[in-house]
Amino acid sequence: MLPTADTVGTPAGVHNLTRRRKPELATAYAGPTGGLLNWEEGVREGRPPLSTQPLVGVLALQGDVREHAAALAECDVRVQLVRRPEEIAALDGIVLPGGESTTMSRLLETFELLEPLRARIAAGLPAYGSCAGMIMLAAKVLDGRPDQHQLGGIDMIVRRNAFGRQVDSFEEDLDFTGVDGGPLHAVFIRAPWVESVSPEVEVLATVPDTPTAGAAAGRIVAVRQQSVLATAFHPELTGDGRVHRLFTQMVRAS
Repeated sequence: MLPTADTVGTPAGVHNLTRRRKPELATAYAGPTGGLLNWEEGVREGRPPLSTQPLVGVLALQGDVREHAAALAECDVRVQLVRRPEEIAALDGIVLPGGESTTMSRLLETFELLEPLRARIAAGLPAYGSCAGMIMLAAKVLDGRPDQHQLGGIDMIVRRNAFGRQVDSFEEDLDFTGVDGGPLHAVFIRAPWVESVSPEVEVLATVPDTPTAGAAAGRIVAVRQQSVLATAFHPELTGDGRVHRLFTQMVRAS
């Protein structure tokens, strides 16, 4: 079951940020490793309230919602799980999780989130999409459904399920422009890849030519256009927070 709209995931579980509300202290505080403390712990340890930090949403209709919320909670940002149109206006950034892109497309329309979210991204709202989220952010999708909706944000063409079926999923170490600390371990699960990009799009990572890569060798799997970031893989599943830190840096800089 997904957490409620006023909860966020952390590695230790899901904590309700407002379960004990005082007018001046009903907030979350940054923990010692970027996680969350309740208001009593935060005041006792003298930590700054997260209410001074950016508010980053996670689209919570389907997919890896908890995993993205947990990764964001380690980046000293507030996390809002987004299911209603009115929750979009206050966001400083949004994450579109991995999942199933055609299902997300239908649910965006059903919950009346499609147009508000499309408008905010077009107006410059920082956005990050992993796997299915990358598909949603593309200008054009190959092998998608004819009635599939796109949010746009990155001038690229992606191929849905390019890496094949679930059993064809694989892992690879990538050189990723914009993150320090050596190669990034990437998990690809029925992932897309990028067929082409416009000159305005920065390519951040491609699949290296290794024995396991096969036809994926050289394919583009991470891109950025201004304040919009997308990866074909799932950094939320590996415990490596560098992609989420890159995105929250983009949010703070916007």
